[in-house]
Amino acid sequence: GAMGVAGGVGLVPMIASMLVPGVGPVLAIGVAGGLILGALGAVGGGAVGGKLEGEVFEGLPEDELYVYEDALRKGRSVVVVMAEDDEADAVRGALEHAGAESIDRAREMWWIGIRDAEKEKYKADGSNFEDDERYFRCGFEAAVLHKNRNRTYEECHRELGDRYPRMHESGPFKRGFERGKEYLKTISKHQN
Repeated sequence: GAMGVAGGVGLVPMIASMLVPGVGPVLAIGVAGGLILGALGAVGGGAVGGKLEGEVFEGLPEDELYVYEDALRKGRSVVVVMAEDDEADAVRGALEHAGAESIDRAREMWWIGIRDAEKEKYKADGSNFEDDERYFRCGFEAAVLHKNRNRTYEECHRELGDRYPRMHESGPFKRGFERGKEYLKTISKHQN
């Protein structure tokens, strides 16, 4: 039923362990799944790759892509359904009933999965992670956004100021950004 309403305008992204047996780890996201995992990463640098990537990811919130990547790395399925506004709740309900996890829940579980290690590193110099976590996490997440991946904090500074006013210049945010860069290096090594 959820697959039948695909093709509308509103997005109902969900991450599921398995919805359709035998379909494989990427369902309804197709080429985007390959791009997310870097299978087509070499194409991304050229003009043709940029156009293809723009078309494939059109409509997907850029700040969710790292959550999709994490789910795919863990062998989970990613289901993205385009539904008309009046059908979105029904689709969401059908996916939840089938055991799908919302993107918000997946994002929170991603952070929980790395939080303890980040907390220990942060506290090593006597800093208070609990007080700074919100700023640190925003910086960390800013670093893993696709548009920021190959850029330094200084190169992103203006855009970070637009997205995270007042927050982006704090020490915890900058530390989070740098730790996010380290995280990307770590997961990149494990994929190769």
